[in-house]
Amino acid sequence: MSTTINKEEIQKFSKLAEEWWDVNGKFKPLHMFNPVRIEYITENIYKHFNLKKKTNPLNGLNILDIGCGGGLISEPMARLGASVTGIDASEKNITVAKLHSKKSNLRINYLNTSPENLSYSEKFDIILNLEVVEHVNDVNLYIKSCYKLLKKNGLMFTATINRSFTSYIKAIIGAEYILRWLPIGTHDWNKFLKPEELEKYLSQENFYSLDIAGLKFNPFTNKWKKTKDLSVNYIITSSKN
Repeated sequence: MSTTINKEEIQKFSKLAEEWWDVNGKFKPLHMFNPVRIEYITENIYKHFNLKKKTNPLNGLNILDIGCGGGLISEPMARLGASVTGIDASEKNITVAKLHSKKSNLRINYLNTSPENLSYSEKFDIILNLEVVEHVNDVNLYIKSCYKLLKKNGLMFTATINRSFTSYIKAIIGAEYILRWLPIGTHDWNKFLKPEELEKYLSQENFYSLDIAGLKFNPFTNKWKKTKDLSVNYIITSSKN
């Protein structure tokens, strides 16, 4: 049976599972990355679904967070009122996510599974694919599974890293070998996708792109920001025909 799960990738992140919520630990880059991701995602959700910024603005929306890890994105979405399901192929990640959400008094449905193994009878308004597609075994199957899980006119956010010379210097040499933001071997540059390649995968499964933006780190402010530069990190907002 075909699967999107890459066992080597799962083992890699399972070893780090207990450090998900340590803001100064191995996942510090993701904690720094989170504010700009959440801002971009919520802005596009408000616009697409014509929502107003208020208390619990995402109330009534069902969100699927694929590759949820320890719940760094699932929890903020739940705090905004969404009904969140977080899935991850690593059992250790799910255990950490469940414990932390309980401690945070948040109700999140965490499952140790992958998208192709979810019941397609349940559809979601929003699917979050954040820094996951570069780690899966079969991109075609992965996108196809996401299509089956998304409601018509729903939104999917796919964030990943461009396969470019700049990304090799910054995301591999810089982040893993020089700055040691990530353990060496976290990423395989050859599995990165160029924006046009990802858009082709999406269009083949009848997704259509609504927006694309680059996400760039500013070393002077020590913060991430949205940019038109797609040479390293980028995110695509798409919807379903």
